[in-house]
Amino acid sequence: MSDGMIKLLTPDDAEVFRLIRLEALRTDPGAFSSRAEDWEILSLGEWRRRLIETPVFVAFEHDEPVAIMGLMWQKPSKMTHRATLIMVYVRATQRGTGLARKLLHYVMDHAAAHGIRQLELAVNADNPIARRFYERAGFAEMGRIPGGFIQDGMEIDEILMSRRLDI
Repeated sequence: MSDGMIKLLTPDDAEVFRLIRLEALRTDPGAFSSRAEDWEILSLGEWRRRLIETPVFVAFEHDEPVAIMGLMWQKPSKMTHRATLIMVYVRATQRGTGLARKLLHYVMDHAAAHGIRQLELAVNADNPIARRFYERAGFAEMGRIPGGFIQDGMEIDEILMSRRLDI
């Protein structure tokens, strides 16, 4: 794979998915609602199944996965125009290189091509760098969930953000 390549994973890429997802959960546990322990116990078959249900995009540098973003489709018929950005992680060595922006645009283009009109996300209120990244990408705050998740025994607020997509 060439440097900076972005790939929509297939079930055959379950091992790549496992590697980058576990790296994300272990490296930056405060950024996610899941814990590494929740995912470490999954069988390879379960990793494959999740790639069937959820579009997952990975960026590679020197054939190594360095960033991940996923989409969670809304399933109710009146909400199928919405999706949630999930599993966002960029390895520290790749931050500030434009890779996150490139990956996000790739994901947004995929979502728009599948009829998504609104992309939503939740970000840790204690993560101003991530919030500014999303704001620069056109996301706006639409609400807050007080104590949205618990990290190390502390309640952390989540900021809900959304962005309309051109379809």
